[in-house]
Amino acid sequence: MYKRILVPTDGSDPSRYALVNALELAKKFNSEIELFHVTPTFEAYSVGVGYSVILTPEQIEKTAEFVFETTLRDIDIENVPLSKKHASGYPASSIIDEIKREFDLVVMGTRGHGAIAGAILGSVTQRVLAHAQCPVLVVNGRN
Repeated sequence: MYKRILVPTDGSDPSRYALVNALELAKKFNSEIELFHVTPTFEAYSVGVGYSVILTPEQIEKTAEFVFETTLRDIDIENVPLSKKHASGYPASSIIDEIKREFDLVVMGTRGHGAIAGAILGSVTQRVLAHAQCPVLVVNGRN
């Protein structure tokens, strides 16, 4: 049923909880998992002038490795094919683009800010839910 599962991660506890849930599904359905991290790009605007923070490829690689190590720490991934991929850009857009690479399911964690905070702050999870072309399982990672 789910041959390829995408698990976006930022290294947070909700992302780790999403991975644990994805691993359970992967074991049940003999699926492969792609752990996906997006190093955000930042833009700031000041009186009509835009500034971008450009990270070097080495900085992006280092950030991604740190996030992967944090996400995988103390989680048993034995017997589940797991690959890691990273990109830089806007997290929601990058995740939506990655989903188009024929994933059957996305498993994402959320901090559960609630409707009002989510509307004000914006949410990567909300944007992915609105645009994903496959099922998205959102797990609440609050303690």
